[in-house]
Amino acid sequence: MFILAALLVQKAIETAGEGGIETEVIFLGDYTIADCTGCEGCKNTYKCVINDDMQKIYPRLLEADAVIIGSPTYFYNVSAYVKAFIDRCYCFEVFAEDDRSVWMGINEVLGGKYAVVIAVCEQYSEADMGHTAETMAKSLEALGYRIIDTVKALGLFKPGDALNDERILEQAAKAGKKLAKTLMLRKEIEKTLSSCNADIPLCF
Repeated sequence: MFILAALLVQKAIETAGEGGIETEVIFLGDYTIADCTGCEGCKNTYKCVINDDMQKIYPRLLEADAVIIGSPTYFYNVSAYVKAFIDRCYCFEVFAEDDRSVWMGINEVLGGKYAVVIAVCEQYSEADMGHTAETMAKSLEALGYRIIDTVKALGLFKPGDALNDERILEQAAKAGKKLAKTLMLRKEIEKTLSSCNADIPLCF
């Protein structure tokens, strides 16, 4: 199942790359990522204090304008690897000192980022996918990402299932293409805004 999710993520990334976007693939299974302990050691610095392989991923997350994340469905939710990764991004969340209902992801302060979510399930009913896609999407939204597209791949169990499913491969490719077009549009807007008179907040 991990291979299935990886194949579809790679398809989306490949298409995004064809759209002129610089890409990098990270397999979470290649890294040792401990669980978040809720120690709040990141409270004032926005940096996790756990010294493991996640420290290699944080700088790449901060540098990237977007992410494409995928997971198989295990008992109606994301894999343990993906859950640990998401939980360890808690250090990018900031809460008001006197009211934890007031919070913000540091990516919002940095200008916002973008994401594509890909969820895979061996069953044919979307109900059996459970919360897999939503767990990734809602978590990324909380971290300051706008979800550009969500791909839900059903009825896939073996790697060959994905390779032989032209429909789902096309969905993954379209998601990557849409993400690339979104990032290119942002660059065009930034260029237009930078050419405006500094005294004028917006161009009309």
